[in-house]
Amino acid sequence: MINFFYEIYDFPIKKGSFFVKEICILLNNEGGYIGNINYIFCNDDYLFDLNQKYLKKNYYTDVLSFNYSINKFISGDIFISIDRIYDNSKRWNQFLIFELKRVMIHAVLHLLGYDDKNHIDKKIMKKKEEFYLNLFQF
Repeated sequence: MINFFYEIYDFPIKKGSFFVKEICILLNNEGGYIGNINYIFCNDDYLFDLNQKYLKKNYYTDVLSFNYSINKFISGDIFISIDRIYDNSKRWNQFLIFELKRVMIHAVLHLLGYDDKNHIDKKIMKKKEEFYLNLFQF
């Protein structure tokens, strides 16, 4: 099951079902099954606090994934800062929906076991992101 929760009230996209089909296609394509994936949309401060508390990191980020997957059943909590999404979409001259999809895909790739801690892994993950962004053009 894919769930959408909102810790922020002025976020204009309230219908998570718009994204569910695409996430299901991604999981299927990567050999995973839907477990319990929770997307929680929040602001910068909320995500900053989580980043400090759980990862001991002292900076803002656009997305954090907490992986609870078991075997091929993909589960986790995904926190997305809408402040970062807005800022990144402006910085890179992208549609808001494009940047949102990018971080949603990025987070699910983490739940599937992809990593971006070194240069080679970042390249692989970026190629996967681009593949799914092209597949899910709006």
